Amino acid sequence: GQLADIQRFLDDIKPYYNPASTDEIPHNLTRATDNSILMEMIPTLIIMIILIVAWVLIMKKMGGGGLGGKEMSFGKAKIKNTNDEKRKTTFDDVAGADEEKEELAEVVEFLKAPEKYNKLGARIPKGVLLVGPPGTGKTLLARAVAGEAGVPFFSISGSDFVEMFVGVGASRVRDLFDQAKKNSPCIIFIDEIDA
Repeated sequence: GQLADIQRFLDDIKPYYNPASTDEIPHNLTRATDNSILMEMIPTLIIMIILIVAWVLIMKKMGGGGLGGKEMSFGKAKIKNTNDEKRKTTFDDVAGADEEKEELAEVVEFLKAPEKYNKLGARIPKGVLLVGPPGTGKTLLARAVAGEAGVPFFSISGSDFVEMFVGVGASRVRDLFDQAKKNSPCIIFIDEIDA
């Protein structure tokens, strides 16, 4: 095998080593053990295990879950569904904003009894734009409309649609409206739309 080939090679180069000398070329040939392949693979396996553990930890930091978690759910909308019967918000919870409450009460009537308005030829509003400085109760009014109408309330921030990767924001919009269609009729509240 290999030892015989090496011995033949050493015998061939012996005259060139020191032609005047009849001494043997100093060498020590030993047969490699069978576990040398395993010994070569152990460092590679250790490095692979370290890389896999590091990848799982990074994925958990990114969005939680590690393998099979949220790391691949970039396109899913981060919706807060506040359809809690115990904490239902009504117009009584909103202090002030009387004109706004009256206008939104009409929307609630549309949501509660659409057939009454459909007979008259009226169409339900597709949306309501609440504008004002921070802290004036826009979110509370939107929750009150959902609470009065008894429909699910989906809340999401406009900044959730702005992402570094192309297409992620559009995917989140599609996901938001898909979830809203499943829970129709409902109210979608997009806060900070100017983000």
